Order: sequence, then structure tokens, then C-alpha cells
Amino acid sequence: MARVRSVLTIAGSDSGGGAGIQADLKTFAAHGLHGLSAIAALTAQNTRGVQAIHVPPPSFLKAQLDSVFTDFDVCAVKIGMLANARIIDTVADALEHYRPKSIVLDPVMVSSSGHTLLETRAIRRLVQRLLPMATIITPNIDEAVLLLDHSIDNDEQAEGALVELLAMGAKAVLLKGGHLSGKKVIDRLDTGKALYEFEHPRLKVSGHGTGCTLAAAIAANLALKKSLSDACEAAGDYVYAALKAAYTPGTSKLSVLKHFSA
Repeated sequence: MARVRSVLTIAGSDSGGGAGIQADLKTFAAHGLHGLSAIAALTAQNTRGVQAIHVPPPSFLKAQLDSVFTDFDVCAVKIGMLANARIIDTVADALEHYRPKSIVLDPVMVSSSGHTLLETRAIRRLVQRLLPMATIITPNIDEAVLLLDHSIDNDEQAEGALVELLAMGAKAVLLKGGHLSGKKVIDRLDTGKALYEFEHPRLKVSGHGTGCTLAAAIAANLALKKSLSDACEAAGDYVYAALKAAYTPGTSKLSVLKHFSA
């Protein structure tokens, strides 16, 4: 019997269940794939914010990565919160060794509540080691600003940011447009050869875990052998549907995606 295709998330755990590892595994399951996880950070988190972060020893993260890669058919990898330079190096070493076909890097740096999730000094290490290795990176506007060290305030600057991020070593960039103003949300994909735009109406929903879910959905669609542009388009449609059906499980107004309705 052929092994079921598996997708691996290397990210942080969200105890509130809306983002991170928890959102990724829901996304993989919704796409009919077996989800694997290597937990790079633990957060005490709910819909009101992040209260605490614990980073397991790099040796334990390495043990998780070795465990999944030596047993499962890992067709794609999604990378989220990595916290610090030692964790980044551990992940990069494992990916260089096992060489999965597709790697989706979501450069998670700051939570939606404003909590710092990546040490400032680790950003350079992320750029040096993981950016060139990734099939695609999926920053939002705020993350692109931190990577490029300048503001991005409009569509023209967003298009210029794509060129700059490719020049930094990225093979392809999906720049998420949710943080720019306008009635539509425009996500821009630059593969270095072609430019694509994916538009969705802006929803009046304060969503949680959208970035994690989008990157996980891209990884899932790549595992299902879609082209990069088709994977990004399908992932955007998936997030839009899940956000449109979002619900509020906590005491705040922050909504969580309804994954299986998508």
C-alpha cells in the first residue's frame, strides 16, 4: 500500500487553537493530507494576545525533525514561527540534509496582537539560511517592512518590494496585501519570471491565523502537485472562505477561521 502524502509544519504552538501548528494541521486535514508537526516554540496564547513564550532546546527540535523525515513521505514543508537564530540553524541544517521538494517560508516576526515572535538579531540568519532554500516566502506588509527596513504604504511600493525580496535571494515571493488599505485585498506573487495578482473582497472580520493558514494551504496544494501560481490562488480562495465563515470562540472580538467549511 502506498504511503499517504504528508505535509510538515515547523512552527509555534498556539494554545488558543487559532494560529500556528494548530491552524496548519487543520488546513492539511481539510486538504485530505496527513499533517506532521515539529514544534519550534510554545506559546501561552488566546484571542486577547500572547502571554508567554517557551522555546524548546534545539536538540529536541532536531529529534522531532529526524523522527518525521525518517518515517513519512514528506511532500512539502511549511515553516512558521522560529523564535531565534539557534532554532533557525537547526531547521536549516535538517532541510539541507533531507531536501524536501517544496518549502513554504512564512517569516513570522510579530503576532497580530503586536507581540514579538522572532528575535531581531535572528532576522539576518533567516535571510541568510532559509530565504534561499525556500520554494516561496509569504510575508505580509509588516514582515516585508522588517525584512527590507523601509516602509511600504501603497500598491506601487508593494510591487517594488517584490523585486527587492527576490534580490535578497528569495526564489518566489507572495506579498500579502491585507495590511494595505482598500476595498479589495490584493496578494501579489512574483516568481522572478511572472507576476500574478489574486484579489478578494475585504471582509469586515478581525481574523486570527490567516497568514499561518495561507502558507499551510500553499504547502498543501504544492503537495497535491499544483503549480506554484495555482497553489497560491487556491490557498487564497481557501483562506477567504474560511475567514468568511469565521467564528469567535474567545471573549475578545478576534475571530478564528472555520477551516472545514472552506
